[in-house]
Amino acid sequence: MPPHHCIKLIKPIQILHYDTIDSTNTEARRLYEQGERGPIWIVADEQKAGRGRMGRTWHSEPGNLYSTLLFPCSAPPTKLAQISFVAALAVHDVASTFIKNAPIQLKWPNDCLIDGAKFCGILSEVIAPSQIALGIGMNIAHAPKNTPYAATHLKGTTVKAAHEVLSASLKNWLKIWNNARDFETIKFAWESKAMNLGKAVSVDTGRAIRQGTFKGLDDDGAMILIQSDDTEITIHAGDVRVTFQTKENHTA
Repeated sequence: MPPHHCIKLIKPIQILHYDTIDSTNTEARRLYEQGERGPIWIVADEQKAGRGRMGRTWHSEPGNLYSTLLFPCSAPPTKLAQISFVAALAVHDVASTFIKNAPIQLKWPNDCLIDGAKFCGILSEVIAPSQIALGIGMNIAHAPKNTPYAATHLKGTTVKAAHEVLSASLKNWLKIWNNARDFETIKFAWESKAMNLGKAVSVDTGRAIRQGTFKGLDDDGAMILIQSDDTEITIHAGDVRVTFQTKENHTA
């Protein structure tokens, strides 16, 4: 059987809409167990048990975008982490469409920041062999309070408009990525928008704090860090510690 693109472009992707749900990623898993293979979007106005990266809670009050794309993918299992970088580029396109007066940058591994403040969360999960649930949440009407990081939102647009741009852009980037056959293009595009590339950073891996110069991404999307003794290490998971000066909200 010939390889297929992760997203087939011959017809629009179906959208399942829920007023309230526990988690769009959890619903994607349930749909898969019921025989759904996608591609299909699961979109909710509100989540009662939204999840973020590394087991964190994603605050999910009405007014923001909570969505998951369930789709088949034939990329090798060792390359599936690359999907987060594909998604980050699509999120950057959304922000660039509606924000004109503030810098928009990508922060490793999968954050998109507006003037240094986070407005989106990405959670990619392999729910079965060759089956992905890609969760993307965006702050549209409001941002959560009392977070350990600066947060903002895409004031001036709507959930529907933001999701339309996201869906179209994600189709495009997934087609370019082509089941990990062209991560080089994704890598180049991501690095061109990256925060702190070539600068000194501190990364909390959960086990240790690593410091060095952010050189870029390796072929799997891991961070390449040049330490003070000029040795290179790769980091596959962690939080980049930086200090931002931000404005709370931005308009188009």
